Amino acid sequence: MTSASTPHQALLGIFEHYQPKRMLCISREPIPAALAFCTEHPDCVRVETDQVPLPAELANQRYDLAVVADELERLDKRQGVELIAGLRNLSVSRLAVLVDLQQTPEWKDTDFFGLALQRHGKFERDDRSLSLFTYDLAEYKSVPDWLNSKYWANPQLFGKYWW
Repeated sequence: MTSASTPHQALLGIFEHYQPKRMLCISREPIPAALAFCTEHPDCVRVETDQVPLPAELANQRYDLAVVADELERLDKRQGVELIAGLRNLSVSRLAVLVDLQQTPEWKDTDFFGLALQRHGKFERDDRSLSLFTYDLAEYKSVPDWLNSKYWANPQLFGKYWW
């Protein structure tokens, strides 16, 4: 699944969809799409860092969205897993990870799927290939069809009591 758009366009689409007010960018260089979005939306606060693990003053905050780009290629896999899982579990409800899987042979697609991320796109240019993985807590798990009053012993009590 190769996307016709660029990583920049895909990230801008994600930003426009979610309209974050606080964005955490973890990258060695500023992320052009984040810069462009925050220029167009001055109410968006962009926090940038290239430190992994995150400094305490950044790790102990909530963000509407986090973007990780050009980081997993320089980290060992354990640090990368801890970064993604920590962000997902403690700091954000939405996450975008841009990674060159050819530069990180220890990472596979299934590693991202195991961290509850979905492939959002794959971008190829010359001999470089970037993959974009995303996570949204609201879309992570759909409500199963069996979870309704039809399958309860006392359907009239469905949704009234919590134990």
